[in-house]
Amino acid sequence: MRLSGKVAIITGAAGTLGSTSARRFAEEGAKLVLVDRDEDRLAEIASALDPDRTLELFADVARAEDMARVAEESLRRFGAIHFFWANAGIEGMAAQDMQDYPDELFDKVIEVNLRGVYIGIKIILPKMEEGGSVLITSSIAGLKGMPLNVPYVASKHAVVGIRRSCAIIAGPRRIRVNTIHPGFVDSDMMDRLIEQHSDPEASVQNLAEQAMLDRFTQPEDIANGALFLASDESRAITNQGLVVDCGIVQ
Repeated sequence: MRLSGKVAIITGAAGTLGSTSARRFAEEGAKLVLVDRDEDRLAEIASALDPDRTLELFADVARAEDMARVAEESLRRFGAIHFFWANAGIEGMAAQDMQDYPDELFDKVIEVNLRGVYIGIKIILPKMEEGGSVLITSSIAGLKGMPLNVPYVASKHAVVGIRRSCAIIAGPRRIRVNTIHPGFVDSDMMDRLIEQHSDPEASVQNLAEQAMLDRFTQPEDIANGALFLASDESRAITNQGLVVDCGIVQ
């Protein structure tokens, strides 16, 4: 099994990407620390996994005291941390022009999507095992400009900067730091974004047609990419962005 003996922390574990990946990682032998603010959904996901190999923790990724507790409890339960996936994020308002975007929502998007990544890596990286792996969820919105939802685009570009800096910081300990850039993923988040459009059905068709493979990316596609970057198969890969988008970014 590709993650046998590995301890993996996944934030945003109650969401579609986090939960799908948690199940995939479990199949490959990982011990899991699942982190989210949705306590009920988190408990539901954990209940389907091996309780001896799973720890679920209610935490806010933007709060340093919460992430310090995640690190401490992970080490107390499993004795090591090999993989940290800063995956938690929120979508903001997809169909909102910049001039009408609420400032308070801008602050919230940056708090979760950027501060949450920074705080998590700041606290957990020093406690990780040598030769481990850090993964940050960016987006295709972290690689190209978009006319709407500017705060989300800004946050996903910004975490690429964190990746570039932290790869340098972590390199001497042979810890690699990478980003994953999902495209339009068939997920709860995408459903919420599409619902914001005046014609959701037309929006779905338009988004799918932007992909060379003429389909939405599936959560399992992201899970498989994350699995590769968590495993020793990617031991020579750091400071890179893995685009999993069915061919949108060219």
